[in-house]
Amino acid sequence: EDFLTLIFKAMMKDALNSSHPVSSAVQSSEQIEEKFDALSYIKGASLLLMLKHYLTKDVFQAGIEVYLHNHNYGTAQSDDLWDSMNEITNGTLDVKKMMKTWIVHKGFPLVTVVRKGKIISVQQEKFLYCVEPENWTSDASYLWHIPLTYVTNRCNFTHCTNAYLLDQKSGM
Repeated sequence: EDFLTLIFKAMMKDALNSSHPVSSAVQSSEQIEEKFDALSYIKGASLLLMLKHYLTKDVFQAGIEVYLHNHNYGTAQSDDLWDSMNEITNGTLDVKKMMKTWIVHKGFPLVTVVRKGKIISVQQEKFLYCVEPENWTSDASYLWHIPLTYVTNRCNFTHCTNAYLLDQKSGM
């Protein structure tokens, strides 16, 4: 419950146009300190949970083990974690490409789902809680690779979860 409260607080900050990406280049030590805030940590944790759910617990765990083994007593960058996950997925999913869309964009997407008979369509756009005119910038180019999971009436939640990666503005 406490973690959910933190996530929602972070999402409120991230939904403002004045937010910042989880990962970005810095030029000074002051900028480094600005980047290590609650938003970065909570959003980062949420993104790892999203990835764990999409990849499954076992695949995610194996990726973490490869990452820790490869960088034992060394330094690492965020791409190194994604590369380790890619080793485990054997090219079935480009985890680096997917996760880059989440860590280099500020904010998060709003996904709209519309059902017409048996046809389901989904669309993404950047969610903004409040547009601040002094900080407003156009984010029309923002595109996330959104892992969506769903169940149908033929399945239950534990035995038949389907997955779909929304990597365009809209899809079916």
